[in-house]
Amino acid sequence: MSNRKVVMVTGIANSWGHAFAQKMISEENNLDQQKYSVIGLDSIPPEEEIRGFDFIQADLRNSHLVELIRTEKVDIVCHLTFPDSIQSTSSSFDINILGTMKLFGACAEAGVQKIILKSSMAVYGARPDNPSFISEQNSLNGSRTNQYTRYLVEVETFCNSFKKQVPEMTITVLRFANIIGTKADTPISRLLKEELVPKLMGFDPRMQVIHENDVLDALLYVTKNDMPGIFNIAAEGVLPISKIIALTGKIPLPIFHPFAYWGKRFFGNANNQLLKYWPIEPDYLRYSWVGDLAKMRQELGFVPKFTAEEALREFTREQQLRRFTPETLDLEYDETSLKNTIEKRSKGKEVDLSRVDLQAEEN
Repeated sequence: MSNRKVVMVTGIANSWGHAFAQKMISEENNLDQQKYSVIGLDSIPPEEEIRGFDFIQADLRNSHLVELIRTEKVDIVCHLTFPDSIQSTSSSFDINILGTMKLFGACAEAGVQKIILKSSMAVYGARPDNPSFISEQNSLNGSRTNQYTRYLVEVETFCNSFKKQVPEMTITVLRFANIIGTKADTPISRLLKEELVPKLMGFDPRMQVIHENDVLDALLYVTKNDMPGIFNIAAEGVLPISKIIALTGKIPLPIFHPFAYWGKRFFGNANNQLLKYWPIEPDYLRYSWVGDLAKMRQELGFVPKFTAEEALREFTREQQLRRFTPETLDLEYDETSLKNTIEKRSKGKEVDLSRVDLQAEEN
């Protein structure tokens, strides 16, 4: 009988679910004795194949979710369904909010030991009266106009009441700072991929960042260790937005701050072109929202590999490599894709030939 724990990763079709599943499987393959098996759950299949895990196509609102979790004997659920940018649609509330509620309820009913929720420090909100360092006990005053932040606030509010109803379950919430990385489709990464970066005139708020690899390391860390509670997660170092722009080699574009609010009000989130050049709410570029990392250091015991400056320099280096060697990268991807296709077709032919031989022997 296997003693491996079963980890279910939701949102396996999005970038975070996909990357985390790959990391877990890679870690397990490097061990002599495997301790975890991974199940990926999503309403749509992932675009890229991940070897070493079971994919189950299902919506979080599916009425048979409890039965599935119980049958698969799931021990840990890593909830990564939320993308870093949610476009406003008629079904997004049902999928993200009601889906999360149904998932948590199913986990409680099926006896899941632990749930891990990826969240963001943006839930604190960017306000002029914010303390210098915001602790995990601070009120959630995140933007109500930004769909992603509003949904996270609602999910965390639900999560707080859920913990009281199921005190025996380990629930870990990781509130990440601005996630930086060439693979991470986050507001800060999109902002810093442009040559001109908007900056509000007269404001230079302090900000925190964390490298995308450290995000995956933190998720893996709390998967392997039972650490209940809410934790701010960020790289060491707090930088003003002006220095962040300078470190990434971009050019600041000063904007009179009322214009930024007028533009968001008139165009809203419906204008994709505006979102490309202004992916962050103006308040988050106007006021500081710096999280206190004492719990991360002392209670959680997690240390990100990259400091804030190192994460930004690494982001800049990777961005430059992609810019100057796109043809090489495309060729490598094409060669890998063709090699995988040949292997699959060869295996398929071997299976077909064995069937022909078996039929000939029977005749």
